[in-house]
Amino acid sequence: MTKRNQAVGAYGERCATRHLIGAGLRPVARNWRCPDGEIDIIAWDGPVLAFCEVKTRRNDSFGTPAEAVVPAKARRLRGLAARWLAETGTTADEVRFDVLSVRLSDAGPALVDHLKGAF
Repeated sequence: MTKRNQAVGAYGERCATRHLIGAGLRPVARNWRCPDGEIDIIAWDGPVLAFCEVKTRRNDSFGTPAEAVVPAKARRLRGLAARWLAETGTTADEVRFDVLSVRLSDAGPALVDHLKGAF
């Protein structure tokens, strides 16, 4: 991954975090990593614990950001969520998996689309 792509991704995650906070969610972890992968954002939405995947794009030439979350990625995120819950001892009555699509524009703020319960 190029430094430019890393910078775009980091900016998208900051935009997504601001969006979640503005929507009333409470982030508890960002960029949680283990040998199996990474969870971008983990946040409480009331009593629901949301595991959030953030996808950022400058344009749709390779599809929309949400289309990048393919079934294999969803399976991996489910496994990572189970590992995070086990390692932290966190319990939740309900968990969900969200996708935040961040589209950058040449002028103006990024557009964030929050798909709750994406998979």
